[in-house]
Order: sequence, then C-alpha cells, then structure tokens
Amino acid sequence: MVIRARLLLTASIAVGLATASLTVAGASSCKLLRIAEWPIQLENQTPIVDGAINGRKIGVQLNTGSTNSLILRSAADRLGLTRQVARGYRAFGVGGETYVEYAFVDELKIGETVRKNWRAFVLGEHDLGKDIAVLLGYDFFEQIDVEFDLANNAVRLFHAKDCDGVSLAYWAPGGAGEVKLEASLDPNYPLIDLTVQINGKPARAVLDSGSSTSMMSRHLAASLGVTPETPGVRATARSVDLGRKLPDSWIGPFQSFAIGDEIIRNPAIRFTDLDASHTEIGSRVPIATELWQMVLGADFLRAHRVLVAHSQRKFYFTYVGGPVFTPAPRRQAGTTPPDSRRPPETTPPDHAAPAL
Repeated sequence: MVIRARLLLTASIAVGLATASLTVAGASSCKLLRIAEWPIQLENQTPIVDGAINGRKIGVQLNTGSTNSLILRSAADRLGLTRQVARGYRAFGVGGETYVEYAFVDELKIGETVRKNWRAFVLGEHDLGKDIAVLLGYDFFEQIDVEFDLANNAVRLFHAKDCDGVSLAYWAPGGAGEVKLEASLDPNYPLIDLTVQINGKPARAVLDSGSSTSMMSRHLAASLGVTPETPGVRATARSVDLGRKLPDSWIGPFQSFAIGDEIIRNPAIRFTDLDASHTEIGSRVPIATELWQMVLGADFLRAHRVLVAHSQRKFYFTYVGGPVFTPAPRRQAGTTPPDSRRPPETTPPDHAAPAL
C-alpha cells in the first residue's frame, strides 16, 4: 500500500534510547541499543500492534509504504475525533487521490512510547480492518533501525552505536544477505528503496509492510513481456488502497526474482497499476507518477527476517521458510528455496522500556 502525500510530519512518536545493549559479534565497540520490542498480530496479513488513542484501544498498522503516519477517516469517526479540512494538501496512492483532513489527538500510545498533542492527518476511502485506526508510516521508521521478525510475532526498534562496517544481523552467525538502501528518487517521498532484479534486469522496489502481497507495476511487467493477455496470466482480486479506485490486478509468470544473492526461479508475481494519478495544486491536469517499479509486501516479510539499518543505509535479510510471494512461486523440480541456510535463533538483546 504505497501512499504518497505532499506533507511531512516530524517524529510520529517520541522515542527515547534504551540503556541495555547487544554487542555485535566480532566488533567489541559496536552496540545495538534496543529501544522497544512490539508483539504483533496479522490483520489482512499485515503487521498490527496494539495502541490507544485518548485511552481507547486501537490497532496500529506498521506501514513502511506510507510516507506519513495518519489516521483512517472511518476510524476518526469511530473515535469521535473532529475532522477539519487540511487545505493545500494532496495525498495519493495506488487507488488514486484521496482528500486530506486533520484531527487533534491528545495522546497516541504504542507500547511504552507516547505522543502527546498530535495534529494527525486523516484520509482514506476504505476500512482496512475493524480495529485498524492508525497507519504508522515511514516518517517514524526512518529515525531508527527496525527489525521485522514476523515468524516470531515481533518487531524490534534499535539504535546502533559505533557500528560502521559491521553486520547488524545479530541473529545470523552464518551470515545474512544484504543490499544497500538507495537514495529516494524523489526527496518528497522518502521510503525504504531497494534495487532488485526481475528476469535479470534491475528494478526499483520499496518495502511496504502495509501491503499484504508483493506486486510490480504493469509497465514493468509489460517491458518484460508479461501482460494481461499473456498465456498463464490470470486476473486476481483488485488491489485495495486508500484511494477511491480499486485497480485491476493480475498474477503472471516470470523467469526469476533476485535480491542480493537470493534468487527465486519461476515466481508468479502480482502486477497492477502502481502509477498514482493525481492533480497538482493549482492545476486541473491529471499527472501520472511511478517512482517505484515494485512493492515488496508483507508476504516477503513473512518469509524473511529483516533488519532495515538506516544507521548504515543497509538492508539485512535471511530466509526463514515458506513462499516469498503470495501465491507461492512455481519452482522447478529439484530446486531449493532461496537462502536455504536456516541459522539457529539467538536470544535478542535484553528488553528495556524506552525513556519518554
């Protein structure tokens, strides 16, 4: 669910640093300070943590595909928040444009972290689940190193100290895959940008924990010879985003998908219109933008343990089992799943509550 908005928030939640730390093997000076560990559950196959707005329990979707943290419009109504028009703002995603409002929240709480007096943006045309009220976006995650360990129902937040040149995949003594985080193609829309390869050709992708499935753009698929009319392609459920439209989508066969040294042969990958049609302020001419060619969704995260190390501009990952894409990739007989190394689980650093 890539959401791009012409607005920018400061820290969504005030986060302090923990005092307990993990010393990374082979580097006595490198320490990972664990800020928090959030237990997660899956709603529509996306990671959800418990939170509260003004003392009322809510679900918070961890959504690295949204540039900004926000409240869903339907949830604002359920919570009795007064909505006001946010004049001069535009927000748009896969489903097209959605108008922007704002509401004042006295307190947003997630675990032991608290944000007071939040002027929250409110948008979205669709419910994402009966309990989901807040999308915690990239404006929060870009400030920290974040580990997605969905196999163990956890997301962990870290601050790295003196760790230049050291692998931060502390759970993987046998080594982990890694790729660099790319600079955003548009500084107005910073997200977790990566370079992957489809059929041996490079493509720009974003990690979107708010999308239940990975998908590529229809334009990229067509450039690789796969269209809705290609034999073996089938239509699938429409993509749900915050815009008004529900774009058509298909699942098609591809030769390979690669990230770092991990390769999947003959995957079946969803494709749709990832370009977001919108109208710039002061103009009535629709503009179509496509900053990314592929979205790596929560299905990728369920099959991997991932650490997004903003402190190093690196993305660490190990394969933990199961299909990387939904539906499962078609594999040739006799092939092995990607990164078949399965290092034993190690104990994560001792938990320390964040200072407020």
